[in-house]
Amino acid sequence: MRQKAGLVLAFVLLFFLNGCVDYDIGINFDSQHRGTIVQKIGLTQQLTSLSQSDADQLLESINTKVKQLKGKTKKISSREIVVTIPFSNGRELVNKFNLFFTPQLEDSGLDAVDLLQLNPDIYLTENNFLLLQRERLKLIVDLTSLGVFSQEGNLIVTSGSLVNLDLSLKTPFAAKNISNDTNLEPEIGEQRQLIWRLKPGQVNEIEVIFWLPSTLGIGTVIIVLMSLIGFFVKYKRLPWVGASAT
Repeated sequence: MRQKAGLVLAFVLLFFLNGCVDYDIGINFDSQHRGTIVQKIGLTQQLTSLSQSDADQLLESINTKVKQLKGKTKKISSREIVVTIPFSNGRELVNKFNLFFTPQLEDSGLDAVDLLQLNPDIYLTENNFLLLQRERLKLIVDLTSLGVFSQEGNLIVTSGSLVNLDLSLKTPFAAKNISNDTNLEPEIGEQRQLIWRLKPGQVNEIEVIFWLPSTLGIGTVIIVLMSLIGFFVKYKRLPWVGASAT
């Protein structure tokens, strides 16, 4: 079973590794009904023990899974790709995140590398306030025990060698990080996105609140305003003002 887990499991690890791969991932909300998960993956440094054939299989397995989620991959080089997965709302973000980053053991017969104990979880709650929708995102990443193993069982990468594990969030309005004793504190990027540096050997918790424009609410307000304008143009008064006696 461990060998059959293969490269799909390895990719879950690559989601969090920077010391082992050139890595950058972002969750980008363009609006309430449009966003993307974007990730750059480049096999370098500690994973040089991965042969070109194994690397090709790994990148191909990633490409297959991306297509299943209606995403796309762009090949930069023989060992580097950029993944883009679209989502249309918060629920779809959670579903696609879980499908993409949770290994499906029965779906893969590849056996180049394997992963030990990586358990990311994502939660999103939404509340609508007419013109705005409030989003509360929580992500838990368990990096207490990581490792990439070759088919022969040799440890390629240990958790102590993993550094610069980054995750970013970009939203239309500034997001507010929830600070407490367990949550990570983010940095502010050049485009006002929040960037968290995940810590190997720990359970990393991220919690953030942000607001999105509500297209339904804004549309409703526009319709009401247009109706009022039309009523006023026709009757020279507003609906709640009584008609003048003639």
